[in-house]
Amino acid sequence: MGTITRSLANNITTGGVLLPASLVNNSIANVTAYNAAVVTGGMKLISSQTANNSASISFTTGIDSTYKEYQFYFIDIHARTDGADFQFNGSTDAGSNYNVTKTTTYFQAYHFEDDSGAGLEYASAKDLLQSTAFQSLFTGNGSGADEAGAGYLQLFNPSSTTYVKHFISTNNSYDASNISINQIPAGYFDTTSAVNAIQFKMSSGNFDGTILMFGIV
Repeated sequence: MGTITRSLANNITTGGVLLPASLVNNSIANVTAYNAAVVTGGMKLISSQTANNSASISFTTGIDSTYKEYQFYFIDIHARTDGADFQFNGSTDAGSNYNVTKTTTYFQAYHFEDDSGAGLEYASAKDLLQSTAFQSLFTGNGSGADEAGAGYLQLFNPSSTTYVKHFISTNNSYDASNISINQIPAGYFDTTSAVNAIQFKMSSGNFDGTILMFGIV
């Protein structure tokens, strides 16, 4: 019995199951595919929706205990009403109601196109205190043909029935007053019920754009 064969034999059970010691870098270096049950890490695209002068986009399936983190990516979110805020809320009843209680914070950095002003501030008008209202993600969006916003939202362990559900978002938008604004809202859904649906909409009017939902393996 050669060295390699002996090594493998010493690391396999009588039932044919490989022991942990048998799985090293060299032993799997040439594997080109894994069984679907093997967790290999990364991002899994669950769904994608595109708004075309739409009132809202809702994700009512796919948010469950499969993943501990979900990420939503916003691509070219374009307000149809000048100065409207892009917002979101959660649901604990699969989308029948979007009214989960939240406490949040909101920071933003801004810079005018004409260099007339710039700054970093806490935007107290955009945070929420134990509120069921929609949380603004990026605000004051311009409705011009070339004006849009982009960013992402991270939602952690939404299916937990023990803890609140934290979220963090980072976005940049073209403000209606010709300002580049980088906004960072964050907070938590103050509920021990599972959050199983998310809705995005404008504070006023409709919008265009694409939203992708990923599960993080």
